[in-house]
Amino acid sequence: MHPVVRGAGVLGLAVTLTCGATACQSGPTASSAKVEPSTAASTPAAPATSGPATPPAATATVPALPAALTGQRPAWQACSAPSAAQGGGQAPGAPWECATVKAPLDYAEPTGRTIDLALIRLRTAGAQPRLGSLIYNFGGPGASGVATLPALAQDYADLNSRYDLVGFDPRGVGDSAGVRCLDDAATDAATGVDGSPDDDAEVRALDEAVSAYAAACQSNSGAVLPHVDTVSAARDLELLRQVLGDDRLHYFGFSYGTELGGVYAHLYPKTVGRLVMDAVVDPTQDPVQSSLGQAEGFQHALENFMTACAEQAGEACPTGPGGAEGTGRITTLLQGLDAAPLPADDGRTLTQDLAVTGIAAALYSEASWNALAVGLQEALRAGTGTTLLALADAYQGRDPLGRYSNLSAANRAITCVDDRQRYTAAEVRDQLPAFRQASPVFGDFAAWGLTSCAGWPVPGLTDHPDVSAPGAPPILVVGNTGDPATPYEGARAMASRLGAGVGVTVTLRGQGHGGYDTGNACLKQAVDQYLLDGVVPADGTTCT
Repeated sequence: MHPVVRGAGVLGLAVTLTCGATACQSGPTASSAKVEPSTAASTPAAPATSGPATPPAATATVPALPAALTGQRPAWQACSAPSAAQGGGQAPGAPWECATVKAPLDYAEPTGRTIDLALIRLRTAGAQPRLGSLIYNFGGPGASGVATLPALAQDYADLNSRYDLVGFDPRGVGDSAGVRCLDDAATDAATGVDGSPDDDAEVRALDEAVSAYAAACQSNSGAVLPHVDTVSAARDLELLRQVLGDDRLHYFGFSYGTELGGVYAHLYPKTVGRLVMDAVVDPTQDPVQSSLGQAEGFQHALENFMTACAEQAGEACPTGPGGAEGTGRITTLLQGLDAAPLPADDGRTLTQDLAVTGIAAALYSEASWNALAVGLQEALRAGTGTTLLALADAYQGRDPLGRYSNLSAANRAITCVDDRQRYTAAEVRDQLPAFRQASPVFGDFAAWGLTSCAGWPVPGLTDHPDVSAPGAPPILVVGNTGDPATPYEGARAMASRLGAGVGVTVTLRGQGHGGYDTGNACLKQAVDQYLLDGVVPADGTTCT
């Protein structure tokens, strides 16, 4: 089963597991990068520090928080190893510090039940004056910032020269009241349900699996499910700003994290500091439009991979010359897997669903294309599924011991409480021709993923997130023209919705999900100058 999500990929899981640990390191070299500025003049960014901001009118929709919450001071201490819910791994060691901060479960009742938000911090040791905290969200929704930030910190070393780098698990994620649904064995079993049903019996099986998943989430996390929405998470950001002692929020959001940043800017435009959005979710699209765009985006990325593979490996490339022939080889493989999964080294098998997941996982970055070539070589020519299965496991948060993080559960819960739309099997059938035209490989899976919120125990809140932010300072909106998971058009839509003079678009003509972590020197310079020096690039700046 694959939940439909905003900005996380056609199969519905977080960028962090593919882009965070291994990918996002490719792209043009520093020597080949160049900038094409627009004719617009640069404008100053928000100051890194300022006097106390006046709470905007939007905050009047909920009661003020008590001083017991806003006056908290985190008890920073050495970090333990990430929990299973966060994805596991080793403790980051010194100088990383971890803490928890209490937040209201329900912002309408701020003196009621609280939850703990898990935080991690790397304090600045730079010689220049400290600018404050820079808070990260790595997308999904469902990515643990506590587990992810240390893995990516080398990419942000220059920013650490003047900022404390801060990661957190958003509500419902990891160790922040993480949503629990199926146990590990049941999650493994759920991967055996056909995510692209071919007949009525398979449709019923998928519907039953979706219902069972929702029931398990309600049984294990029913009290939390109504309160993991993005608006509540944005209010958590405002609480963290106050608890960390910053006059303004300085923020770096990736993928779904761009939506979270946009909602924060709408609620608190006067406390926006320097805010960067990278791999931008389109706030104007409904789930059908978003999933269709992702199907098309991943198909385009697959075709780019096949072209590069043919150029580099010739006849040795498993997808041959690419194009229609390469797509045909992959669809034939997937059709075969529907009836007969391939064996893998650990005694498990590669199903059709897991193969599509593994292929999608590798398309988040050019750095993963070699692994995709190996995986397709094994599957098409050796009849084994080891590498594609490993890619799928990483994407789904499954470790070698068969333990799952809460990534998928959080992903589903946040998506379903945010989105008002619900889709039936009959409605999906009507959409299948358009999805198949968008992608022969990913179309069916993206379409049937629309049923993931059917029967969800909590109603969805809205059709579209409100990200309008009049009065906010310039916000940097980064779009990658080759992004499969958050197509480039989303960056322009977000900048437009933020408002004139607020959304400033910077374009990377590259491949992969997001821009900053690709290593493109031009883009990194534009973002770093904005965050460190307050220099806003000209709207329309393009890096290649």
